[in-house]
Amino acid sequence: MRTLLNRTTRTLGLAGAVTATALLLAACGDDDAMSGMDHGGATASATAPAASSAAPSASGAFNDADVMFAQMMIPHHEQALEMAKLADGRAEDDGVKKIVAAVEKAQDPEIQKMKAWLKGWGKPESAGTGHAMAGMMSEQDMKNLAAAKGGDFDRTFAELMIAHHEGAVEMAKDEQQNGANAEAKALAGEVVRAQTAEIAELRTILDRL
Repeated sequence: MRTLLNRTTRTLGLAGAVTATALLLAACGDDDAMSGMDHGGATASATAPAASSAAPSASGAFNDADVMFAQMMIPHHEQALEMAKLADGRAEDDGVKKIVAAVEKAQDPEIQKMKAWLKGWGKPESAGTGHAMAGMMSEQDMKNLAAAKGGDFDRTFAELMIAHHEGAVEMAKDEQQNGANAEAKALAGEVVRAQTAEIAELRTILDRL
């Protein structure tokens, strides 16, 4: 009887050990599975910001007209800023000085915005050679403006900036008609609105000079 009892006890002990081992292995398996789930969640959350930061600054679809608008308007605005800088110490008319301040306030931020668009679109900032931009001043025009002072500067500046603005308005209207990107078309609309108003002011200035 004692021998039978000992055998039964050993059998039950062995079965308990096997059961405990099985439970332990199952628990480890669950830990591994949960660990794998945690890693998967971490990977997803880590990659999300990267995808967001790679998004273009100008959201939505774009086409060749949008790219050309930005590539050509950047140097166009840059020349307007060069013309505005020449007014320092040369301009005399308060109306001219007002236009100069408006150009400097509006066009530098617009340049930065268009550069960001092109970077987001994976396009170069320059359209390259062979693309004529309406209203751009020649090197001689810029030299004549730099050489002028007082009333002479005011008249020359007004005449040149009218032509320059008219070129920008023409380019912006083309973007409004042919572009696809909503933000680029909105900027084109602002160029048309602001520079058309400045053309009218510059003509009024010329009339009184």
